Amino acid sequence: MSIGNPGDKLSKNQKREAAREQARELREQQRKKDRRSKWILQGSIILASLAIVAIIAVVLVNSVRPAGPGPRNMASDGIQLTQGAIATQTPAIQADGTPVPNDRDEAAGVLDIQMYVDYLCPICGEFEATNSDYIASLLENGDMTLEIHPISILDRYSAGSKYPTRAANAAACVADMSPNQFFDFHNLLFQNQPAENTTGLSDDEIVDLTVEAGVKNASDIAACIRDQQFRSWVTNASDRATTGPIPNSNIDNVLGTPTILVNGQKYEGAVDDLLSFQAFVVQAAGSTFNETSTPSPSPSATP
Repeated sequence: MSIGNPGDKLSKNQKREAAREQARELREQQRKKDRRSKWILQGSIILASLAIVAIIAVVLVNSVRPAGPGPRNMASDGIQLTQGAIATQTPAIQADGTPVPNDRDEAAGVLDIQMYVDYLCPICGEFEATNSDYIASLLENGDMTLEIHPISILDRYSAGSKYPTRAANAAACVADMSPNQFFDFHNLLFQNQPAENTTGLSDDEIVDLTVEAGVKNASDIAACIRDQQFRSWVTNASDRATTGPIPNSNIDNVLGTPTILVNGQKYEGAVDDLLSFQAFVVQAAGSTFNETSTPSPSPSATP
């Protein structure tokens, strides 16, 4: 009778071998279980590490971004410049916030100019070509504040490129990260103004103008321009300007560009008549306004 047939009794050796085999199988099962547990633990540690890295990255990114969807230094939806074209620094508009108007000194002889401009607007270009040197001299004289509001109302005239929105976004990027170079960049946008019904300047060409203006944080500003970081703010600020109210002024809302306010009064004269604008400035500022350091006006074109 052979060993191992059903019903046969196992010898001591066979029992010992069976026990050893069972123990070996149990050890192998435990090793497999231990390996699975080790893999699960290692995977959990890796996932936790990745989550920590992601949290740190979010914190770092948020720490360098503005506090809201709007640019810094434009809490009024515009950037206020004082003597030497130095910007008044303000925090960004929060997601649920509203613009905060700048206070205007009502005393005679103190001048405040607000400008609402679209960088594709040809009439804005005419006003700038005629009056920008005069306005710059007033800033140097120190008897005024200049507040520039870039808005976008002419996207439909840029052959699908939405140049006014892109240019206003670029202005916001400069205001946010290099505010004291804003005035130079603003002037360069008009000196290089494209014609209506063209695609306008490319993002790279706009970035080149920021470099020409001598901005600080040039690489960050370039990224802001290409990413259109403040595009939603441009849309909202433009809507607020065109629907009103317009604080510190005698108008309800912006009906077109340029809209020029001198001490709250809208300039209704010819945009290409320097003498007319100068006379309006003096009249709006009052008899004690000091214009002695400004240049003599050159002959202007007939309106």
